[in-house]
Amino acid sequence: MNPENALLREIYRINSHLPAKRPTLVQLLASEEPSVRLRDGSRHSFRKAELERIRGLLDPGDEEKLLLPIVLEIVSDFRGYFRVRGKVAVKVIDRLLGSYDPLDEPEERLYPRYLLSRVRRELPTTTTYAFIAE
Repeated sequence: MNPENALLREIYRINSHLPAKRPTLVQLLASEEPSVRLRDGSRHSFRKAELERIRGLLDPGDEEKLLLPIVLEIVSDFRGYFRVRGKVAVKVIDRLLGSYDPLDEPEERLYPRYLLSRVRRELPTTTTYAFIAE
């Protein structure tokens, strides 16, 4: 067995908790019981209060662009950091951490890994981990 294929299969297995498809914040807010189906077939529920909190961090119109849950990527090449992709997702995390700069709105950002627990503590149902080998 090719070791690289084995590694890829293992990464896929440990990421089975990720959503099969990510809905927008607007779609989740409109739902009676906001949830998403995961790759492993189970369901993940979102707290309405948390969705409302995120809406409060966004500019008007961003609710239609933000896909949830926000994926916090643990990347093998970025030791000591985690990555967030998507302009609106980065804006949410920056505002949550008090580091938002309207003149700097990148498509992705690296954050020190020690902030991971803070993000997960403040947004437990609207964020998730993904493990990436690059």
